[in-house]
Amino acid sequence: MDTILDNALHGITNFRRLSDRLITGGQPTEEQLALAAAAGCEVVINLGRLDPAYALPDERGTVGALGLIYEHIPVVWAAPTAADLDAFFAAMDRHAGRRLFVHCAANYRASAFVMLYRVLRLGWRIEDARPDMDAIWDPAEYPQWQALIEAALAAGD
Repeated sequence: MDTILDNALHGITNFRRLSDRLITGGQPTEEQLALAAAAGCEVVINLGRLDPAYALPDERGTVGALGLIYEHIPVVWAAPTAADLDAFFAAMDRHAGRRLFVHCAANYRASAFVMLYRVLRLGWRIEDARPDMDAIWDPAEYPQWQALIEAALAAGD
């Protein structure tokens, strides 16, 4: 993935390039998914709900037509669970080594889950993994998310 396409992808809400194999963001448009595919993405993991207010009518079909793998883990914003996080970890493990685009509605769910994956699965220090999430939002403002993060980190210790 290169910087020319990065500039085009910056139109995605809270777009972040975390490495040459991982980008995160809010809900992309069909055109932005096509750009992500052109940039080398191989897998799209959607953590958002299929809410017509912001979701694409057929993201699975759009992603499939682009030749990408699609994983959907619908995380309820008001009630994220350890099972959701486990499903995300399993998806990330299944696609290790591939170029991934992880998204949700606004990159809140995605950034939190990626931060936890980096710490709990990849062995990153929290001080190194957390800034990408903190640049987007503060889970302390959302008790359900703060509780999930704290519980996951405590269980991983």
